[in-house]
Amino acid sequence: MIDDDTASGQEFWDARYLESERIWSGEPNAALVREVDGLAPGRALDLGCGEGGDSIWLARQGWLVTATDISQVALDRAARHAADAGVGDRVEWQRHDLGASFPAGLFELVSAHFLHSRGELPREEILRTAASAVAPGGVLLVVGHSGAPHWEQPGHGDVHLPGPEEVLAQLALADGRWEVLVCAEHERSQIGPDGKPGSRTDNTVKVRRLTV
Repeated sequence: MIDDDTASGQEFWDARYLESERIWSGEPNAALVREVDGLAPGRALDLGCGEGGDSIWLARQGWLVTATDISQVALDRAARHAADAGVGDRVEWQRHDLGASFPAGLFELVSAHFLHSRGELPREEILRTAASAVAPGGVLLVVGHSGAPHWEQPGHGDVHLPGPEEVLAQLALADGRWEVLVCAEHERSQIGPDGKPGSRTDNTVKVRRLTV
């Protein structure tokens, strides 16, 4: 999450990724693996791809992936990881500040995982644009945090973390054009800043664009 009000989103995230050789685990998000199971591979769009864990996993499953992030440092690192995994030719890496630009085209899967920020991020607008990028018969998958973790002090930061019903309402999907497949919260394990194991509540919204 961006928490430096003086830096642009790209500046903050480039600096964040330069702090170490790897920020994230490199493994795909568990919700992605769970919700993509059974979908026929096609074109996928990974919004906020970071170091490429989700994109690389999708490519390994046969998807052709367009992966985007605000940080060029993250994208360059992700491209190296994809090449090392043997799927570099199945992923196109694009730098976008999603509040200002968005990848072109239609996709059978549009995935947005933990698209939260303490900086300026028009999340609702971005997710509605993401919905418009879903091809007929395709799926939009939005996974995010439902509220702050137990170790964070109440009132810390200014990020609103909506529950699944609120996320679904914010998408403003046209009646009769979409099927809601999942709209639910789930718990997952997470290590707190003190190094002790804990858990936090996340949510998943998965909707399919109808072909009619």
